[in-house]
Amino acid sequence: MSDYNKQKESCCCSPSTLGLCMLAFPGGTQARVMGLDEILAAIYAEGRQVSVETGEEIIKRLEALSNYIPSSDRARKEYAYVLLKEYRKYVKGRTDNNR
Repeated sequence: MSDYNKQKESCCCSPSTLGLCMLAFPGGTQARVMGLDEILAAIYAEGRQVSVETGEEIIKRLEALSNYIPSSDRARKEYAYVLLKEYRKYVKGRTDNNR
């Protein structure tokens, strides 16, 4: 199970919402994002490979859900790196479960 699945939060009295996940960046910085599990599932269902383009697509989808992603090129590259790392774990988990 990946780190973002372990850190999901929910509220007992609100309607079902997209899950919250914590991303861990090199250097110890963390950021909370909403909807990553759902995005990874959709990306996987589309048959996307782990690539720079997939990282950019995940960022776009996170932004569409009102997640803040810094606009600097450096920050976006760091986000893409961390998101692709999470996607690799997601794909590996699905591959391992199909054996």
